Order: sequence, then C-alpha cells, then structure tokens
Amino acid sequence: MSSSVASGRPTRKVSPEIARSWLLVNAMKTELFDEAAASRADAIILDIEDAVDPSHKDEARENVRSWLTAGNQAWVRINDATSPFWADDLAGLRGTPGLLGVMLAKTESADQVTESYHRMDGKTPVIALVESAVGIEEANHIARGQGCFRLAFGSGDFRRDTGMAATPEAMAYPRAKLVVASRVGGLPGPIDGPTVGTNHPILREQSGITVAMGMTGKLCLSTDQTAIINEVISPTPSDVAWATDFMNDFEANGRVIRDGSDLPRLGRAEKIMKLAVAFGVSPAV
Repeated sequence: MSSSVASGRPTRKVSPEIARSWLLVNAMKTELFDEAAASRADAIILDIEDAVDPSHKDEARENVRSWLTAGNQAWVRINDATSPFWADDLAGLRGTPGLLGVMLAKTESADQVTESYHRMDGKTPVIALVESAVGIEEANHIARGQGCFRLAFGSGDFRRDTGMAATPEAMAYPRAKLVVASRVGGLPGPIDGPTVGTNHPILREQSGITVAMGMTGKLCLSTDQTAIINEVISPTPSDVAWATDFMNDFEANGRVIRDGSDLPRLGRAEKIMKLAVAFGVSPAV
C-alpha cells in the first residue's frame, strides 16, 4: 500500500484543534485508506471499534499499524475502556509512527481518558467520544481529564442509550453540554456526531445545526461529505468581510475601546480572521 511520502500527498495543513471534517474509515477496508488520505477531510480516523467484528480486532489493528508505519498519518478510534480489546489497542498502537492520536469510544469518566493517555506514552492526545447519558453528565470532568484533547459526540449510540429522537430539539441538551464542558475544560470546540445518508441538503442543514450549537467539527462517514462539512463550518466570505472591516476600523482608531460592544466584536473578528487564514476563506467583494 502506498504511503503519503511515496505518493507525494501533502500532509494535512488544518490543525486538529480546529479541524472541521473527521472522516471515519473502517480499518478492515484497507482499500479505502489511500482514498481517505487524498480526500478533503481535515482529519482521518481509522476505526477499529464499532466498525469491526470482535473476531477481526487483531487484524484491524495490524492493518492500521502497517498503513501508518508506511509513512501515513491518522487518528485511530479505539475500543472503550471496559472492553476486552482496550488494553491490546493501546499496547498495539503505542509508539506507532504516524499515529496522531486516539479517539476513545464510549467515554464515561475522566479516569478512562487519563489511563488511556498514560498507557500510550503520556504524549498522544485523546479525543473522548461521549456516547451515553452517563458520559454526557460526566462531560465536565471528562474535559478536564489529563490528556483530553477534544470532546466528540457519539450521537447514534447516545440516542440508543436514551431513546431520544434525532431532532435538533431533542439533541440540543447533549450538544450544549459538550460545548459548555469543552469551555470549562479549556478545550477546542467539540466534534458533532455524523449525518447518516447521502442527502446533501440534509447534511448541509445538520452541519448548520452543528455550528449554531457552538460545535466546531463533525464526524463524517464518506469522502463526499467532507466538502460540505468544511464549507458550512468555515466562516462565510461575508463573515470575513465584516471581520476585515471591523479590524481595519479598530486599528484606524488606535485600538481604543469605544463602548461595551467592542470587546465581544473584537473577539469574534479575531476568531473569524484566524479561521479564515487557516481555511483559506477570502472576504466577499
């Protein structure tokens, strides 16, 4: 299997702190690895958890190790801390070149994050995938767990656990909880759950809900979802135009705070400008 070094593919330039599209790839489908690496996803997650039958866990883990060792880079979704595969996942992935971090499935406590972090090497970041009522209620503590890098929402399993509907109203509480917990823990914005299906208008609408709720990334299930997610989660050209005008006016007036609205607007403008540079968004003409 070709490596990103050998094929000349550039490494991803979007920092994982602000990555928008997180593409899940079944670790048993090795033929999709290179396609995912060549896609527009900001981040790739090779999945050795729910996507893989228990009888194939060792093979899936070895698929991941082989591809990463060949010069590629990715995150890996590992099995949850209560499963019989968790310890083997951590031991098998520890020290693997190209491993950017792990996503811990079904996280329900800060201790699970911290233990995973230390069992790796004390340096590999952990994304805590929260997928249950217990996890949501423990989110503030999870976000403060040592090694926790970002929170992510396992919306499908959460609905299965709670019996809640997939409507924006029903999902508002867990999404808001993860956003607030991320802020409490000093983490980047959380990653929303995936949209199932190929209907792009629905994906666009649901990605808009992600943004409205204050989440800054979204899991995706296919390469053709990445462009829409990236577009919706990025600042719009009109946002960038407003931020540019505000910053120019603010600088021209000596960066003097004129009233109580200036500081919030300054913070918003600076954030928009930072993301515009990172994502290559130009202001509307």
